[in-house]
Amino acid sequence: MRKKILALSVLILAAACIIYAVAIPSLPRKGPDLEQFFESMKDPDIELLLSDMTLEEKVGQMFMGCFYNGTPSPDLISEYHLGSLLLFGESFSETTPETLKSQLEDIKAASEIPPVVAVDEEGGSVTRISSSKSFRNERFESPRRLYEKGGLDAVIADTHEKNALLSSLGIHMNLAPICDISQDPDDFMYSRSLGRDAETTAGYIAAVTEACLEDGTACVLKHFPGYGSSADTHKGLAIDKRSLSTITDNDLLPFEAGIRAGAPAVLISHNIVTAIDDRLPSSLSPACHRLLMQKLRFDGVIITDDLSMGAISNYLPAEKSAVAAVAAGNDILCTGSYKKQYKAVLDAVSSGIITEDRIDRSVRKILKLKIDLGLIDPSEE
Repeated sequence: MRKKILALSVLILAAACIIYAVAIPSLPRKGPDLEQFFESMKDPDIELLLSDMTLEEKVGQMFMGCFYNGTPSPDLISEYHLGSLLLFGESFSETTPETLKSQLEDIKAASEIPPVVAVDEEGGSVTRISSSKSFRNERFESPRRLYEKGGLDAVIADTHEKNALLSSLGIHMNLAPICDISQDPDDFMYSRSLGRDAETTAGYIAAVTEACLEDGTACVLKHFPGYGSSADTHKGLAIDKRSLSTITDNDLLPFEAGIRAGAPAVLISHNIVTAIDDRLPSSLSPACHRLLMQKLRFDGVIITDDLSMGAISNYLPAEKSAVAAVAAGNDILCTGSYKKQYKAVLDAVSSGIITEDRIDRSVRKILKLKIDLGLIDPSEE
């Protein structure tokens, strides 16, 4: 078993030396050439912002710090130049909306570039905010239950209510909706999915995305390229051996619908999808990222699932997983180990494993997202 783990670790780390170079011979190679793709994303306002940033600031923008035990201090966010932060239940329990809002305002005031504040408020079993009665009398229901009771109208009304709550607190991003398709109660993702077929789920995702854009809340489509019947990646590695046609004809449809509707971000799962890459977890796979950017023509922000989860941490040290995640094509690294990983990415740039141009590609997208969310006004810079 140890030999297998060591072999897998070597393979994953090798991704750091492949930056955007992995081909996908079994996949349709649609979409623009990647170099043209990145070149087309340059904007004069963003280039001006980028030119004034240090390498430390740029690398920090690529980290979404996971704060499992409460809201961080402004000094901590500033020290690592964190581009975003993800709040968990402890930030909302035994406090008030007024206190939390004040804490987030202090963080914004202390940051040279205001961070994106994010949360998982899916509804149902994943409710970081509404689990606390100080913030809402009842938990938000799962989209599945809402859809069963009132169809898409009920889901969209609920989405607007969630967005209004997040906005009132100073939270800009919700790591939802769930694009994964599951109709089997034994699946790990069943309770969090809509529980419908691909076409119905795609319609749901498009409608939720449009509602979030209308409200000015950044939604995040997850978990690309589709969780399927994979085991829980919080605990360890999960392998999906389904065919490419099954994934393309079903699992990708909700993501395609959300991308067409204008979703600004996609979150990548840690499961190994053998039809796309039979060695690397999706979050560390250049092939998976090329699929998202080329076939689905996604030009928004790509976020990893939490790199502290067992599917990654059990098989690769934190420092190496961060470097591999950047090399694979992620723009934001979601992680509780940001202190070690921030330094690891800086060291990788210093040693030439990752180029500063590669960092710039991601920071351009992050800055655009912040402009779109009103966190940055280029005319004032």
